[in-house]
Amino acid sequence: MGKPTGFMEYAKQKVKEKAPLERVKNWGEYTERLTDKDLQTQGARCMDCGTPFCHMGIEIRGAAAGCPINNYIPEWNDLVYHGKWEEALERLRMTNNFPEFTGRVCPAPCEGSCTLGINEPSVAIKSIERSIIDKGFEMGWVTPRIPEKRTNKRVAIIGSGPAGLAAADELNQLGHNVTVYERADRAGGLLMYGIPNMKLEKSIVERRIQLLQEEGIQFVLNTEIGKDVTADALRKQYDAVILCIGATKARELHMDGAESAGVVPAMTYLHDVTKSYLDSNFEDQKAIDVKGKNVIVIGGGDTGADCVATALRQKCKTVHQFGKHPALPTTRQQEQPWPADPNVYKLDYAYAEADAKFGGDPREYCIQTKKIVADDAGNVKQLHTIQMNKIVNDEGYAYFEEVPGTEKVWPVDYVFIAIGFQGAESPLAQQFGVKMANNRIQASRFDYTTNVPGVYAAGDARRGPSLIVWAIKEGREVAVEVANFLSKEHAIVQ
Repeated sequence: MGKPTGFMEYAKQKVKEKAPLERVKNWGEYTERLTDKDLQTQGARCMDCGTPFCHMGIEIRGAAAGCPINNYIPEWNDLVYHGKWEEALERLRMTNNFPEFTGRVCPAPCEGSCTLGINEPSVAIKSIERSIIDKGFEMGWVTPRIPEKRTNKRVAIIGSGPAGLAAADELNQLGHNVTVYERADRAGGLLMYGIPNMKLEKSIVERRIQLLQEEGIQFVLNTEIGKDVTADALRKQYDAVILCIGATKARELHMDGAESAGVVPAMTYLHDVTKSYLDSNFEDQKAIDVKGKNVIVIGGGDTGADCVATALRQKCKTVHQFGKHPALPTTRQQEQPWPADPNVYKLDYAYAEADAKFGGDPREYCIQTKKIVADDAGNVKQLHTIQMNKIVNDEGYAYFEEVPGTEKVWPVDYVFIAIGFQGAESPLAQQFGVKMANNRIQASRFDYTTNVPGVYAAGDARRGPSLIVWAIKEGREVAVEVANFLSKEHAIVQ
């Protein structure tokens, strides 16, 4: 695949990024496409691997290894190298329903499993993937695929995130009548309101939703199943129901002062900012505005980084992100052997922006928040911390110890809590009578069935918080199982 000697002749070229100090002035995407010529060169770097690992899609010690949706990566790399873009698009769409999403926000475990990545920078798989689908839309190659025949079977999908959309797409193409229910005012789930516009422009999401509608999928918005429509009523209308409600139950911060005004869940902040931007370009003043404020984000992950980037665009006075773990190593460690995706230090887009704005990485490592202090009016004003040492004992068990004398008081106006998600919200599952355990809907990994006949679950609601590609994979797979169920002319047992 690619040019036989390309990996020796060409260097990896990263996706273009707008200058940090310029891109924080607006809410547009911070990345730009490479030229077709540059992308062909990057495709040429794909080696003629005896056994490619980039598309195998497994987990090694909890870390993704290769593409979970098993994209035919070497094949479309080769087609791009030869300038056969439309054929590359055909191969890409065989496995990936939404490459315009994964090509922007997926962390690309495929690149971590690239054979070339063993001792050289990997093939620029993610950049090529995004460019194939973007070019497909621009050239008019992506058009509505309307099924020639329709069955008399009806499927309801609750949740319009990547798992729900993938399931809807697959079932619709099989001719089934699919309706997607979404409690928000716009479809897309976390693609719409959980990921900031500068990472994934919402016009990209809306373009896909429009295409799915043209293909025959119905979207019912502003409708919360369990409140606006009961589970029983829904089951009477449809032959099968798929629960793709995500893992939106956030972990709570339990400490003194956590109830203070100005202490806000990260997703609440990101959702409200995006909605206000889309609704009125912030003229409605319904979003939290941190202009001129001191901001601290508790939680060292991607959601926290998105809060940092959002605060920068709102012209905050200062911003810091607290994480309890040490800084990641710069190279792959022995406990993460190839082809597992290495967990290494990266200067993500938000941190590059903060560094350009304030002259330093906003992340604070091995730091523990001890308490939050409010003023007399109940508004947060201080955050008290102490540094920690991570200790690994002889049995490999890790624990943290406080470092005496490292106590510090931070002035703060807003604290955004980004410490992860517990799992799925339980009220909906209870209405349907499906079992839950560890905040996850109990559904078979093999056929996605719950304990209730005709009711399925997939995506983060079933597996827990995970990557967009795992959600797409489960959405595609649950569609196959539901289609098999419908082919037996079953109806939901009342």
